[in-house]
Amino acid sequence: MAENTTLKPKTVTKPKLERPKLYKVMLVNDDYTPREFVTMVLKAVFRMSEETGHRVMMTAHRMGVAVVVVCTKDIAETKAKEAIDLAKEAGFPLMFTTEPEE
Repeated sequence: MAENTTLKPKTVTKPKLERPKLYKVMLVNDDYTPREFVTMVLKAVFRMSEETGHRVMMTAHRMGVAVVVVCTKDIAETKAKEAIDLAKEAGFPLMFTTEPEE
């Protein structure tokens, strides 16, 4: 006797992955760190060209703060810490902050 069975495919539910929230790394202007050093840090840590680094540095100089890069939280925090540590080693109070992008 042959049984008549129908096979139903298993329903596979894929979890919906959300894109990670993005964070801005902000360069905060100060009156002590030389412009050339700020540009060098932007080139070294954030892989900017001389021209782009200078433009970001001048934006922070004029406006008080400038967005350096927008990326995931862990990368933003790592880059900001790396840049601050580089400035501290050189004896400058250069500050970078991170905040969520809206």
